[in-house]
Amino acid sequence: VQLQASGGGLVQAGGSLRLSCAASGRISRYAVAWFRRAPGMDRQFVAAINRSGGKIYEEDSMKGRFTISRDSAANTVYLQIDNLRPEDTGVYYCAAGASVISSNVANQNAYSNWGQGTQVTVSS
Repeated sequence: VQLQASGGGLVQAGGSLRLSCAASGRISRYAVAWFRRAPGMDRQFVAAINRSGGKIYEEDSMKGRFTISRDSAANTVYLQIDNLRPEDTGVYYCAAGASVISSNVANQNAYSNWGQGTQVTVSS
């Protein structure tokens, strides 16, 4: 499955964005996650959602402002980000994996398909 991330942009602190991860194939076969690479930092897990959408995993430090969801009919996974902060600046990647389980959900190596990333810049 090929993934395309979109929805990033330049926003002021306190604003919101909804990122989209559109899939070329049946994304319902995969768990999907969002990762973020802040400037000068390693790529960091943000959130993931299982195949059915019934289970969500979130990075503890991001709970409350980041909401992941999926629309299988639209073959798309979303990441809603509210109350944006300057430290949320970075490139956001979506990734899909067919063998993701709870113990490896935050591990980048669990995901075989990656989108190109979308840039989010938050100004103070």
